[in-house]
Amino acid sequence: MAEPKAAAEQAAKAVAEMSFEEALGELEAIVQKLERGQLDLESSIQAYERGTALRAHCAEKLRQVQLRVEKLTVDREGNAQLQPFEAQ
Repeated sequence: MAEPKAAAEQAAKAVAEMSFEEALGELEAIVQKLERGQLDLESSIQAYERGTALRAHCAEKLRQVQLRVEKLTVDREGNAQLQPFEAQ
């Protein structure tokens, strides 16, 4: 089953250039195709490899955002303070 040209170009887009939303959307599409058995063996391997790269990219994007997030806390005197986000 041949992909339309636009879909093929999107699939060829460098993972590093993708936004989080683009990468997650493509990753979800790959998972659906793999779960449904819509790909032959070679295509499945390529999709899995691309999916692994997309997952790593999404994880890195989330890590970068996490580093930028600050949480608002209130001290004992009731003053608001910003503190770095701490993963639990």
